[in-house]
Amino acid sequence: MDLEMVKYLAKLGKLSFTDEELVKAVQDMTSIIEIMDTIKEIDITYDPLKDNHNVYLKDLRKDEAMGSLPTDKLLMNATNSESCFVVPKVVE
Repeated sequence: MDLEMVKYLAKLGKLSFTDEELVKAVQDMTSIIEIMDTIKEIDITYDPLKDNHNVYLKDLRKDEAMGSLPTDKLLMNATNSESCFVVPKVVE
């Protein structure tokens, strides 16, 4: 990243910088680009053999069907009679 490019980008963004700020921006943008170049080198191809390698079926709980509460009992807590729950307003 060079000084002229940063000046051009600042002009496009309608930003004003002092000369010292421009030099600092060049340094910062150059280091950001170097980091991005390093990140591009990382292999991100998907390998299904490595996916979920720490999950073992014996560690999962048994999936058992359970009955739910009766609707009439649940609706006893509802504040209106139209088969719905009314909760207190938290955002005005």
